[in-house]
Amino acid sequence: MSTTILSQILGLVRKRLLLSFFGASNTLGVYDVATRLPDFLFQLIIAGALSSALIPVFSDYIGKGKQEEAHKLGSVLLTLGLITFSILAVILFTFSFYFSSLLAPGFSQENLILMSSLMRIIIIGQTIFLVASFFTAVLQSHNHFFIPGFASALYNLGIIIGILILTPMIGIYSAAYGVILGSLIFVMVQIPFIMKVKFSIKPVFSLNYFKDKGVMQVLKLMWPRTLSIAIFQIGTLLTVTFVSYLSDPGRKYVIFDLAQTLAFAPVSLVGNAIAQAAFPVLSREKDRLEEFKKTFATSFNQMLYLILPISVLFLVLRIPLVRLIYGAPLLDWPATVLTGRTLAFFSISIFAQSLIYLVSRGFYALHDSKTPLIIGAATTALMLFLSWTFVFIYDFGIFGIAGAFSIATIVNLIISLVLLDRKVGGFQKLTFFFSVGKIFLATFFTGFALYVPIKLLDQLIFDTTKTINLLILTGISSFIGLSLYIFLTWLFDVKEASTFLLLFKKLGNWRDILSRSEETIDATRIKA
Repeated sequence: MSTTILSQILGLVRKRLLLSFFGASNTLGVYDVATRLPDFLFQLIIAGALSSALIPVFSDYIGKGKQEEAHKLGSVLLTLGLITFSILAVILFTFSFYFSSLLAPGFSQENLILMSSLMRIIIIGQTIFLVASFFTAVLQSHNHFFIPGFASALYNLGIIIGILILTPMIGIYSAAYGVILGSLIFVMVQIPFIMKVKFSIKPVFSLNYFKDKGVMQVLKLMWPRTLSIAIFQIGTLLTVTFVSYLSDPGRKYVIFDLAQTLAFAPVSLVGNAIAQAAFPVLSREKDRLEEFKKTFATSFNQMLYLILPISVLFLVLRIPLVRLIYGAPLLDWPATVLTGRTLAFFSISIFAQSLIYLVSRGFYALHDSKTPLIIGAATTALMLFLSWTFVFIYDFGIFGIAGAFSIATIVNLIISLVLLDRKVGGFQKLTFFFSVGKIFLATFFTGFALYVPIKLLDQLIFDTTKTINLLILTGISSFIGLSLYIFLTWLFDVKEASTFLLLFKKLGNWRDILSRSEETIDATRIKA
């Protein structure tokens, strides 16, 4: 989680830098759209394999002491992923203008030419990023989470360096070249630890390896997840198309992306971090359902305990947060208000977005990737239908797309939980809902504790046109609200409150914890 915080901070710094140089402009909107298709290919080819197939199978091999077989499996899959991705990347590189026209038909010819040029540079960086992500999966399978997370955070640092150094010379292209630099840093930081776990890359081109039991198992598990990602990503791409038909589409897409990025920060911080840490454990407990249910329920409640107050904080303090985080001079007041209102619609489903990470991994750990596929396909279709209705019939603009996303996400979570409950033979529902209910009740009162101070102090005491006053106001309101949340969850005897208080006490012994960690390298041995 600490590395995710660093990654999110650097990601927000990257966004603010881009705003400071280009503002909420069509140019920045073109860059944001140009990243979508390369990211689509990455998610399609490698993300599905890593999240649903490679880690459980790889972890199973490691747990049984079959390290050599695990590493051979990794080499085969890395070779396959690189070949497949490279073929599709060459097609995208060659026909980038055609694909840009399909993706964003509402953009001008000049913007489409710029978009296609940026796309060609970004796809090179994504090829390197693929290798880095594969290294991350290998290290996580060995229960190493800090170093891969730290390396991932440095990816954003590479883009920041590119923006700072190259923008005066090449403008918006600086961010695209920064993607290549960030991907190289992501790879290089992990190499010493890849060597430590004795993973060696041996390119494999023989078709005989596809008969290997482990490879066949991974391919069998990954295709539903890959199809699920494809459906979701197509839905994401079509939202870009919807935005392109609005007036001033580049500016509108920048605002939409800013709100979505800010809403996704706690999702990545809490949801993805806890789900990633729980996934290898859940995978090892797939044959011990009682232990599986215990681990899942504990992770679910911990995630909900952390994410709900953040969700309500984002909902209530949306405008101050946008001003503090994105308050570059070129993000004008109308853009700030529009970003804040869009963030409010996204905030409604922050808790659901986070929990879906865990629920999906629950299915993957049980080697069931078909159920999330079916649910994801149905709710993506719902999101697209609602988006089209809200944009083209009711003229809600980007608010409509954000609202459609939130509705579909909450529906996804509810259906997924019901089906997972049936699959594992039922959770202890009374205990489960009682604990969840206490967290929701505490969050409800927290919302009022956040809202009242921000309104009273804003009108009576602080001049919030000044950044320092806005920071003080937001800090006071957040402190009051979150303090009440901690007190109420303690009063309601929510187990997670005590758990996290103990965790924070442990952080005081961070030197001792680090000294006993396996995620360190002895410098004297390196020299030797």
